[in-house]
Amino acid sequence: MKLVILGGGGFRVPLVYRALLADRSPGRVTEVVLHDLDASRLAAIGGVLAELAADISDAPSVTTSTDLDEALRGADFVFSAIRVGGLAGRAADERVAAGCGVLGQETVGAGGVAYGLRTVPVAIDIARRISVHAPDAWVINFTNPAGMVTEAMSAHLGNRVIGICDSPVGLGRRVARAVGVELEDAWLDYAGLNHLGWLRGIHVQGRDLLPDLLSDAGRLESFEEGKLFGAEWLRTLGAIPNEYLHYYYFNREAVEAGASRGAFLLEQQKQFYAAPSYESWDRTRLEREQTYMAETRDEERDNDDLDGGGYEQIALALMHAIASDKRATLILNVPNRTTLSCLDADAIVEVPSLVDANGARPVAVSQVPDEGVGLVTALKVVERATIRAAISGERAHAVKALALHPLVASVNVARKIVDAHPFLAEVFRS
Repeated sequence: MKLVILGGGGFRVPLVYRALLADRSPGRVTEVVLHDLDASRLAAIGGVLAELAADISDAPSVTTSTDLDEALRGADFVFSAIRVGGLAGRAADERVAAGCGVLGQETVGAGGVAYGLRTVPVAIDIARRISVHAPDAWVINFTNPAGMVTEAMSAHLGNRVIGICDSPVGLGRRVARAVGVELEDAWLDYAGLNHLGWLRGIHVQGRDLLPDLLSDAGRLESFEEGKLFGAEWLRTLGAIPNEYLHYYYFNREAVEAGASRGAFLLEQQKQFYAAPSYESWDRTRLEREQTYMAETRDEERDNDDLDGGGYEQIALALMHAIASDKRATLILNVPNRTTLSCLDADAIVEVPSLVDANGARPVAVSQVPDEGVGLVTALKVVERATIRAAISGERAHAVKALALHPLVASVNVARKIVDAHPFLAEVFRS
């Protein structure tokens, strides 16, 4: 199979290639094409992949290209992991939002809207070109904001674009460990949007183990989300939220903490790309994982949490299920259909989905908690307003998308963000 990775010069690409090297399944990926607009980054990551494959005789071949149409031809799968504006764009999102007194995290709040505004037009163009040059390819979208971008691309690719995120699986893995079971033996009852979901149950042999966990403060606070939210709040919710909900439940504290991860990663990766090697990549990767959401914690991350959910393994499992028509259940970003009653059929939601050769279909889950319905519906409105603004280029719609976000909640602040942001001010002029 041929896999095309968009954003092929990105820092996390070696994680995907490392998973492909370990894959011995029939019908595995044999050809990888890295596409990126930055030839120097492509060369850097290509060198790291060559080191990884040095002693593996049947490693998937790797080629690089800055020509998107050329890269796409003959693709079986396209993995989209682009970052429009690079880390400099993320740093600007955070800086401008903080200057206006609101959260700037890259997928949450003003930062997420700004990221979406510059990403959606590029993602739509990519979707159109895939439909022309690789009409039979399946697209796996990891580009953030993942739910919003997947919904924008689905207008052109239909159900052939599927969004993935490693946060729900990372949460599931930590909860499974806390209750003493293997994740593979459990079914996760999870519902919401990307970076806005709740684990409502963890079922093993017909029994939900979550109530017992919620009643045991010691076990509950033994893993990342328990430490992040606290046992008392999780018991009040009767569910375990995705870690990104910390930015909603503790928004004032998050704003005061003044997270500036974009600037940190920008400087960190400058050092890696200046002298790339597998050793420097792995060292930088570990530091990146150790500092993930550091502003929300009073202590270092537990070693058991550093691997997160393994988005590369999710992508691999998704590709195998489709290519081999081998059924699998994965938490994915897919059209809602009738799964969540608070949203329409076309809304992209993040829920357990059954995957086979026909793609991914959501399965029945518990509904979003009552106190989460308002957030989910409001954020879906924001996502769609952002898509509309990105397509139209109209300032009024960009202001609307920002102002309607619960973590901005001000027309005047939204206007200030648009006017102060170097990208938004240029594109969305008065």
